[in-house]
Amino acid sequence: MKHRLVVRSVTLPANVNTIWPKLSMLSTLQHIARPYATFQPVDRSDDLKWQPGEVYRFRFRLFGALPLGIHTIRVMRFDQAAGIIYTEESNPHVPVWNHKIILTPIDHDHTGYTDEVEIHAGWKTPFVCLWAKLFYAHRQRKWIRLLHEHK
Repeated sequence: MKHRLVVRSVTLPANVNTIWPKLSMLSTLQHIARPYATFQPVDRSDDLKWQPGEVYRFRFRLFGALPLGIHTIRVMRFDQAAGIIYTEESNPHVPVWNHKIILTPIDHDHTGYTDEVEIHAGWKTPFVCLWAKLFYAHRQRKWIRLLHEHK
């Protein structure tokens, strides 16, 4: 089975300068991913901030309950000027989960936000892609709520 690409975009109710610091924090990922997924750091503290070139390992649980092993995130690009974050991710069940976040300024109060995820999980790929579509729709809804709460 070939790799598949899942793409989902939304307009967020804030400017890039408001969004970017939140993107830098693990706590934001933990908030927007819940309850679809939980990420508990294996060898770092919960207050970590993403850095290019770093590798992070997490205990990954589906829906907060089903343990799926260690999920590894390699931060390949974390470029605020370009509005791009690119990570190469994997876990025992999904060997390829490469995630790109693209921020595009629209105006002072709005930013285009796109999640692009390349997935390869062998015979499970179609099922993982279906879950990813639901997961990223959920994450983007949570982003909107989070930004409205902090206005």
